Amino acid sequence: MRWAVTGMAITAIFAGSPACAGQEIIGARDGKDVVTVRNVEETGSKQALPIFSGISGKTAGARHLSMLKVIIPPGATAKAHVHKGYESAVYLLQGKVKTRYGEGLSKSVVNTAGDFLFIPAGVPHQPTNLSETQAAIAIVVRNDPNEQEHVVLYPSGESK
Repeated sequence: MRWAVTGMAITAIFAGSPACAGQEIIGARDGKDVVTVRNVEETGSKQALPIFSGISGKTAGARHLSMLKVIIPPGATAKAHVHKGYESAVYLLQGKVKTRYGEGLSKSVVNTAGDFLFIPAGVPHQPTNLSETQAAIAIVVRNDPNEQEHVVLYPSGESK
């Protein structure tokens, strides 16, 4: 990691770290400065979806939340999972997604661009992009600064 100081801003450029390669962070992560995260690169997730972790404990020094962009490729389904002890808020920017949820994934809801979703802590869920040609894109906020650490795959999550 190398640091550059310009005026009052501190820039950390993480080079060599697969999760943060090329990522630029502007601002001190000391809890007293506004932090900007740029050039967020794609990483994988336990749910088998591409994610772009913008705000987290690792990137911005967040202590109580994370914010990321999730992409569900055309026709793709995430692995069914649970966020143990943490709530999720989702804003669907693009696409049409069916989310199976609940015990045995027995319930479902279909959401389109512009919808907000709330997923309570511990609720099993599995999103599927209903388009075969267009990616679904969502912004996800969770009250967990280390959001992938508390993802638990749901054992009965076979696609239907």
